[in-house]
Amino acid sequence: MERYDKASLNAANVPLPEFSQNEGSLVATLKTLLFFTVLMIMLPIGLYFSSKVYVFEGTYGMSNRDSYFYAAIVAVVAVHVVLAMFVYVAWNEGSRQWREGKQD
Repeated sequence: MERYDKASLNAANVPLPEFSQNEGSLVATLKTLLFFTVLMIMLPIGLYFSSKVYVFEGTYGMSNRDSYFYAAIVAVVAVHVVLAMFVYVAWNEGSRQWREGKQD
């Protein structure tokens, strides 16, 4: 095998890509994803049980069977709200990064 020295390998003088800006956006994206993942798990489950016990059985005096049904509807609506919020945040974050990249 031939041996190459550093000068001959870097003869093209190709600038190295800067990853520091990409690392910051990657960390921000992962934090956003982690936040919405936790929210997607905790919010529907919490709303299901709290609305079942406190709202439908406690306040409205519904039977156990009816409160299951309406609490499930509340949980499904919560899932859709979290998904819509995630899409909105991801869309705005992507367009912001695109605008910043375009101005450079």
